[in-house]
Amino acid sequence: MSGVIENFQKKRAFLVCVDSDGCAMDTMDIKHFQCFGPCMVDEWELSEWRDAILKRWNEINLYSMTRGINRFKALVLCLKEVSHQYKPIEDLGNLEHWAETANELSNSALEKEAEKLDSICMRKALAWSKAVNENIKKLPDETKQPFAGAREGLAKAHESADVAIVSSANADAVIEEWEQHKLMDHVDIMLAQNAGSKAYCIGKMVEKGYEKKHVLMVGDAPGDRQAAEKNGVLYYPILVRREKESWERFANEALTKFLEGTYEGAYQAQLLKEFEDNLS
Repeated sequence: MSGVIENFQKKRAFLVCVDSDGCAMDTMDIKHFQCFGPCMVDEWELSEWRDAILKRWNEINLYSMTRGINRFKALVLCLKEVSHQYKPIEDLGNLEHWAETANELSNSALEKEAEKLDSICMRKALAWSKAVNENIKKLPDETKQPFAGAREGLAKAHESADVAIVSSANADAVIEEWEQHKLMDHVDIMLAQNAGSKAYCIGKMVEKGYEKKHVLMVGDAPGDRQAAEKNGVLYYPILVRREKESWERFANEALTKFLEGTYEGAYQAQLLKEFEDNLS
């Protein structure tokens, strides 16, 4: 299995793209509770306002329509609020501009830009991101489990479709978690943070020769839906706090409709309404 789009060979007429954290893997909450937010508080010395800031971090990343946003975009959103409400964040403008305009939002891309601009805030963002990755590695294995039904759903999809991981998470973490739970057995390509945005990755996969209505993005966040819509492909939502039910419906109902060509239209519209209501 290659993580390089250029090397990928289309095998089947259909493609199912699947997000990782919060979608296939029940890892999103614990990573934000124990790694992302606390590391930001430590890096910018915000302990005086810790509880309020961590609450906002979790609202932005888990329980609203910005759920699943790229880590650096989330960092900018949160630091802007911190700078306005608690204490000024030095040189935030450089980080904000990079997060809004860069083609690749990864540690390596950030490191190059931070050196080029000699940016304090970007260097701190890089240190934060590396600390997050180190803390994620230290999480006990038992806290990093697939959602009930995810393995079965992936296996069933792989019988009739090529399967791609399309995630904004750290590539090493995705590989480790998916291999540990044998989810990688049902995957043809892994595209994570270092491969580009989800929209970019889906677009490059479509260029491999799939009809757009033969491509389905499975995700748990508005950004997953937007990446699908930007490329004119279909979207299947995994609902927050209803993940088991969502994966069972995917395997037993939605996948069949997708393969038969009856997914688009009223059925997808019904699922999208449930998705929006669930995050409102």
